[in-house]
Amino acid sequence: MDDMTLAPTTKGTVEFGEHRTWYRVTGELHGDRPPLVVLHGGPGSTHDYLLNLAELSRSGRPVVHYDQLGNGGSTHLRGRGADFWTVELFLAELDNLLRRLGIAEEYVLFGQSWGGVLAAAHAADRPAGLRGVVIANAPASYPLWLPELDVLRAALPPGVDATLRRHEAAGTTGSQAYTAAMMVFYQRHVCRRKPLPPELMATFMEINGDPTVYHAMNGPSEFHITGTLRDYSLLDRLPQIDTPTLVISGEYDEVTPAAVRPFHDLVPGAHWEIIEGASHLPHLETPERFTEVLTQFLDKL
Repeated sequence: MDDMTLAPTTKGTVEFGEHRTWYRVTGELHGDRPPLVVLHGGPGSTHDYLLNLAELSRSGRPVVHYDQLGNGGSTHLRGRGADFWTVELFLAELDNLLRRLGIAEEYVLFGQSWGGVLAAAHAADRPAGLRGVVIANAPASYPLWLPELDVLRAALPPGVDATLRRHEAAGTTGSQAYTAAMMVFYQRHVCRRKPLPPELMATFMEINGDPTVYHAMNGPSEFHITGTLRDYSLLDRLPQIDTPTLVISGEYDEVTPAAVRPFHDLVPGAHWEIIEGASHLPHLETPERFTEVLTQFLDKL
């Protein structure tokens, strides 16, 4: 990254039906380079843990962060059931944001974890303005991924998985004992930095403050997926993606190579980079290597 100063930041909300989507733009949206739109994970997370991608604005590329409906600065809907929180809802919200910001004719997507799933689903519809897509640390199929999580859990230190399963069976996943055991998995396969970065802790606090979406679509933790996404798969749609595609995963990622490989194998021309030393959040764990991989891809678009 060069030494240019970080571009100015603007924040606001756009209407999305009866609700509002919060966004943050770093840089000038209608400059020489297509904006990079950042899709956070979860579902039910917030943009906070991805804020360091705003550094890309130093090279003149505007960066758009937003909080998906139900979380962060966007409208919260604690009373809505699981049938409301669908992939289609979040695809519609993304389309709406692109139109409202006036960037639907030219943009690049960066999706992390669940955001990568959402970005791939969006790209499969072949929108005319999409110039490239980055799918980071995302499973191509939840049914393909779930058995992989069991393998990772079985390899945890003795007694940890037994503790997790005891609380999962009892419905006591909010207990301190479950949280403590959960963090053993998280520090191996979600973020290997110690202590955890403050921007990641900010996102965790947001999820804990309103877990409506996370619990409905994902479940009580990253590795115990009981929500509506557990049967979701992109395998039949991936060959429809016709834009340049970069796939990123970490060496110790909770989303294992078996769950990532279909993106590489089924998306025409997709390039896959596995970041050494990182797990699920290489942009926080190994930021220099991550930035190198990402900027090389963006500069070629």
